[in-house]
Amino acid sequence: MNTLPASGSTLALAPGTASPAPGAGANTEHRQPSQLRLPTHQLPPSRIARRSILASETALQRAGDGFFDWLDHVWSAAGCAHPIRLFGDLDVVDSRTGELTRSLSTTGMPDGVIYKACGNRRATVCPACADTYRRDAFQLIRSGLAGGKTVPASVARHPAVFATFTAPSFGPVHTRHVRRHICTDRAHCSCRPEPCHARRDLTHCDHGEPAACFARHEPGDSRLGQPLCPDCYDHDHHVVWNNHASELWRRTKQAISRHLNRLASARGLPPVRVSHGKVAEYQARGAVHFHALLRLDGLEPDDPAAILPPPPGITAVDLDAAARLAAAHITCTTDPHPAHPDGWFITWGEQVDVRIISLHGESVSDAMVAGYLAKYATKGTEVTGHSSRRLQHHNIGLYADPGGTHTERLVHAAWTLGDHPGFESLRRWAHMLGFGGHFLTKARHYSVTFAALRAARVHYRRTQPQGPDYADERFERQDDLDTQTTVVLARLSYVGTGWKTTGDALLANTAADQARRRHEAGREELAHELHALARSKEVA
Repeated sequence: MNTLPASGSTLALAPGTASPAPGAGANTEHRQPSQLRLPTHQLPPSRIARRSILASETALQRAGDGFFDWLDHVWSAAGCAHPIRLFGDLDVVDSRTGELTRSLSTTGMPDGVIYKACGNRRATVCPACADTYRRDAFQLIRSGLAGGKTVPASVARHPAVFATFTAPSFGPVHTRHVRRHICTDRAHCSCRPEPCHARRDLTHCDHGEPAACFARHEPGDSRLGQPLCPDCYDHDHHVVWNNHASELWRRTKQAISRHLNRLASARGLPPVRVSHGKVAEYQARGAVHFHALLRLDGLEPDDPAAILPPPPGITAVDLDAAARLAAAHITCTTDPHPAHPDGWFITWGEQVDVRIISLHGESVSDAMVAGYLAKYATKGTEVTGHSSRRLQHHNIGLYADPGGTHTERLVHAAWTLGDHPGFESLRRWAHMLGFGGHFLTKARHYSVTFAALRAARVHYRRTQPQGPDYADERFERQDDLDTQTTVVLARLSYVGTGWKTTGDALLANTAADQARRRHEAGREELAHELHALARSKEVA
């Protein structure tokens, strides 16, 4: 028996009649026979547009007078690309007396099911859910720098740095290196890069491939991240490094904390604590690197949960030096493997970047860091050209090839090495090129949790008055959730994933897209107002 929130955070979908039975039509789509002749990607644009129009007309006709009831029912999952369909019963219980006050069945709801958003963080899988995740990640990261969301505002004065830890080289790859940027937007950089791999001697490797590349690659060049010689590249070490990168980070974080505490002890200062927020990002070559936000806190032994300012004798410069020192010296070695009896050596690459964070714009601002980390928290292996779900024996041949492309060789290496005891996680995470860690992690005391942010959003939706003139709500309203007098007990079963018809998906996602556009317009208007206010203060 599961306990659900007492409001519609889970939604149902599709106007019309209820499903004939639980599970009927799961993962299926009702289409006309003429629509089954060609897949969508093989149809000309005019046929695709005509199919969308017919689907929307069919859905509207099937909706009838109950369309708006259905739209309200599916609203919480309306923007989801692959909502989860649930079938069963809901009981409303008074938490004070234990009395059953109401009983509901999904058979009486539109389409006979409840629809729940999939919650996937990857933008390529579900843009709507990834957008929600990205906004939560931004608030989670920024609150650890500037305060708010139950985090004291005093953290804005704590020393903090933004560090990037990269993987070592496993073989030369095509790169785009700009020695000095003069552009204002790195995402659309048009600066002139250096030659990829310039050499005076035009030598070749043992496989006959040239060991030099004089091209100045453009940002969208398909060769970026590809090895100069795929046969010379150490794909085994690459996937093993990805698999052990999380352990390397754990040891690095410990080394940073220990170094700073030794420094504090030598200066006669009380102990300190390093809190972090970290995001993993794939490089074009398929190696993971970490962007870590490190904040220095004080430590009270009698109250370890308290977030206190560090002693004034420890500065951001000390935190910077500790991060660089740990990146240069922390290593680990894997267990022996038949393919490498001595184990693989795991260490950071030479490209380690550490920048001091400032709230006043002298270096890297809190908003810049939070936006940067939140953006990459919704990405995966797409930058490498590989995108798949978890691989099994029946589909591994579609993505793994020892003589294929760079990513196919990486998948093959992970799958093959993972057949040995102790390295099974390589096979489990072969679709992620060996990396099995979380893409966004944080220290316990860094900031608020995702659960608290989601609970606050649910509470806000329940209590928000109708109309534009509602009172300003604060994050602390989430405390009221603990005093709710009713609890919904759900006995639900999984029916399927996805919208039941193309028309339903079109209607629901169109409504959700309109809502997102209104939110974007509101944020832009607010940004313009704040900018105008700042300009007026400067003039005054």
